[in-house]
Parts: sequence; structure tokens; C-alpha cells
Amino acid sequence: MESKLYNIKGEAIGTFDAPEKIFGLPWNADLVHQVVVSMQGNARAGVAHTKDRGEVRGGGKKPWQQKGTGRARHGSSRSPIWKGGGVTHGPRKDKIYARKVNRAMSQKALLVALSRKYKDGEVIFVDAIEMQVPKAAAARMVLSTLGKHFVGLMKKKNGALIALPNRHAPTIKSFRNFGNVAVEDVRNLNPLSVLSAKYLVIASPQMAVATLSKKTQGSTLAQGSSRSNL
Repeated sequence: MESKLYNIKGEAIGTFDAPEKIFGLPWNADLVHQVVVSMQGNARAGVAHTKDRGEVRGGGKKPWQQKGTGRARHGSSRSPIWKGGGVTHGPRKDKIYARKVNRAMSQKALLVALSRKYKDGEVIFVDAIEMQVPKAAAARMVLSTLGKHFVGLMKKKNGALIALPNRHAPTIKSFRNFGNVAVEDVRNLNPLSVLSAKYLVIASPQMAVATLSKKTQGSTLAQGSSRSNL
């Protein structure tokens, strides 16, 4: 699949043949939903916690005698209907949100997400993005020049995800101050990060495709496993 290849000046300098096995797969909503929800659950800290009537302080003494006062009977001020008492059915930190995701399913979902982004015209191939020194002005220039061809690249939140072939500290630091841009290594891409950004900017696509091709090995196996787990 032939696609335009840009440089950091926003100029189309040629074409890139995007492999169909990575960018041409059909959409599988059930598989992507299962993997993304599982990843979100695995990343959930679960720190919200309320105390029930057995954990709040006080309440050891009976508020008043059982009979003779004309008031309703109560055995403890730790009751949920009392101010300062325990909480009924509140969030508990002992709840586990983690879900198991098979490696083959995760790899298949990533390729499906990449194919969907490519079909929607939201994948940008750039010959190279490599800053010699950390410089935000140079990074802003790259975003502004590419933004002339792709509307929404400079949006306030989740504008773009830049995928580098290898970790490059000066480039990462150059884009670090932009809240609408994230930088990640190609080998660390996942369905959640790909779908969270409007555009996916792939630098050095030849090297990136070589890394992504390793994730296609278990794609056939994942097709059957995803159907059995849904």
C-alpha cells in the first residue's frame, strides 16, 4: 500500500510501501475492546477505599438504653445511618481489576488498531525525526509543518503519538513540554496508546516496520483465541 513519505519540514519527498499485513487488516471491534479494557484495568491502582462499620473509630458503647427513652433502638454509633459511621457498599481497595491478556491477542489488537488508523488517514510516515540537542523550538517547528497537512495535529490534547525506531533522549526531551504529544519507541506501542492519539507519526518507517513485523507472527493464533474468549 503506497503512502506519502514526509520530512521534518512537512515536504512530501517520496512514497513508502506500507505492508498490508500490518496496515491492511480488517477491523475487529470485539478484540480491540477486550484488550484495551484489560489494559486499562491492569493499570488501575485501586486506591479508593471507604471504611465499613467494623473499621471506623468508636461505637463501643451502646448510645442509649434499649427501652424507655421513646427513641429508636441503636446498638452502635458506627452504624451506616449515623454521622461518622461506616459506609455501605463503598469502593474498596481490595477489589482486583486486573485481567489476563494473551500475548497473541495483544499483538493482533495492535495490528488491527494500526490498520484502522491507516485507513482513516491518521498515520504519518516521516523519513527521520532525530534532534541533535533537546530543543522545544525545533520540535514545535516539526509539529507546525506537519500540521499544515493534517488537521488536528496541534489540538490541545492527544494530538499525536510519535513512534521512534529506537529510544533517543534528545528527541524525547524536545517534545516533552508539549502536553498534546507523546513519544514512544515502536517496540513499546500498544492498542491503547495508538488509539488514544489523533495521529500516529512513525519515524524511519523502514526500521519501524521491521520491528512491527515481529508482532505479526502470532496474529493468526490470536484470531481464534479472541473468538473463544469473548
